[in-house]
Amino acid sequence: MKEQKKRQRQDPSHHLAGPFLPQTPFDSAASSRQPSPVPPFKNVYRPRVNVFIRWIVEPASAFKLLLVPLILYVNWELLKPYVAPNQPNPFTGIFMLSNPVPDSPADDPRYAKTYWDIPFIAYYVIFFSFVRQAITVNICSRVARYFGIKKEAKLARFGEQGYAMVYFAVFGAWGFRIMSHLPTWWYRTEYFWIDYPHWDMKPELKRYYLMQMAYWLQQLLVLLLGLEKPRKDYYELVAHHFVTLWLVGWSYLVNMTLMGNAVYMSMDIPDSFLAFSKILNYIQWERAKIVSFAVFSVVWTYFRHYLNLVILYSVWTEFNLIPEASNQWKPENGVWLAGWMRYQIFIPLALLQLLNLFWYFLILRILVRAVITAEATDERSDDEDDGDDADDAKED
Repeated sequence: MKEQKKRQRQDPSHHLAGPFLPQTPFDSAASSRQPSPVPPFKNVYRPRVNVFIRWIVEPASAFKLLLVPLILYVNWELLKPYVAPNQPNPFTGIFMLSNPVPDSPADDPRYAKTYWDIPFIAYYVIFFSFVRQAITVNICSRVARYFGIKKEAKLARFGEQGYAMVYFAVFGAWGFRIMSHLPTWWYRTEYFWIDYPHWDMKPELKRYYLMQMAYWLQQLLVLLLGLEKPRKDYYELVAHHFVTLWLVGWSYLVNMTLMGNAVYMSMDIPDSFLAFSKILNYIQWERAKIVSFAVFSVVWTYFRHYLNLVILYSVWTEFNLIPEASNQWKPENGVWLAGWMRYQIFIPLALLQLLNLFWYFLILRILVRAVITAEATDERSDDEDDGDDADDAKED
């Protein structure tokens, strides 16, 4: 009996039964199960996302939300003849422009501000979340892998720049087209003020303006909620987004959309060149990225500094071109530009220029290095992107 108990204590499988028996005998020469492999990507940024904001990072969730007002709109149109034949569709303003000016000519329709602009902006915040994730995940990641980029942090950065290049190229070209139909064509700044208030907008200008506002709100949400790995200039970016939204919101409210279009275009066009240069940096096309960065530096200097200084000079010197009847604070009449508003417009534009000068310093430093060493890398490198090789410090 004692011998039997002794053998049982020495038998490692004695306390296991049925499906829990080891499939490889303990005394077998076969190798035991290997431990789980170490994840190949260290320090990959994976933010926790609350279920209520999952649509910001999941294209499928955003797409479902985008479908809701469209389905409601279609259902209303189908049922309206039987239920409310004389009632307008209440879901139109969520994704289409609202508040057309009644007496505007049919060949040149105009739109005014309305509270329906708020749900319109909210809808396109979701729209840009969907587009952003669809481009970064479904398109840019495949392109990046084709060029040999495998690390998740670099794939994410490549996707961000790919999306930025597409957005700024499209909206830069769109802003260019809109300005070509305005009296302010190519920064004739006196028309920012002549015939103010410019409260009735061309439909294309209004849509462009509200979609720009939605884009920057979406970008600010991404930064503040930590859904994108912070760069070294995180706080400067947050400040930039706040100042941009300040300018966008105020200019729309006080009927200064002609100036707003000029500011937008001066920002979007150089940003598309910047994103393209960064993409070349990621795929390590050394000569191409240096040429691209040199071109970008010229474009940035002209648009972000020269043209912005032209706008600032106009605010300071041409403000008095506003008609005397409109040079007062009477929101009920659509006029907001009392004398002190000169400073309210000038200060945020000057702050934006200071932020641009901060980045301009970094750009010039990279450009000098490129001339001396034939190597152009982003000063805002994220050393923590991967942390396992020296090349990562070069990545944006």
